[in-house]
Amino acid sequence: MKIALIAHDKKKQDLVDFSIAYRGIFEKHELFATGTTGLKIMEATGLTITRFKSGPLGGDQEIGSLIAKNEMDAVFFFRDPLTAQSHEPDITALVRLCDVYNIPLATNMGTAEILIHGLERGDFTWRKIVHDQS
Repeated sequence: MKIALIAHDKKKQDLVDFSIAYRGIFEKHELFATGTTGLKIMEATGLTITRFKSGPLGGDQEIGSLIAKNEMDAVFFFRDPLTAQSHEPDITALVRLCDVYNIPLATNMGTAEILIHGLERGDFTWRKIVHDQS
């Protein structure tokens, strides 16, 4: 599965800690991330991650493009709901694309826990069917 990892500044350490805890699951998949988030996760875990630009510089849009082309299977986007983001329209577009293309999206630790365990159990086999049809 292709998985995107994104985190706002105040949530980056949470996603790094999550990635450390679930490294064994993540290492079985193809990982993508926005700039600094990807770097921090790679440094902490040794995972191989394809990095895009920082979110405000277009990284969210790059991941959104993969979603629109049905080339992303899940998104872990640890958002900071209490801090205004300069690129809020890009964030809204990314979330909307996940909804349009039925891409599982975790925006907080609670949902991420459920999503990662589903990934481990093989609950995402339906994504393989989607890929086979396209």
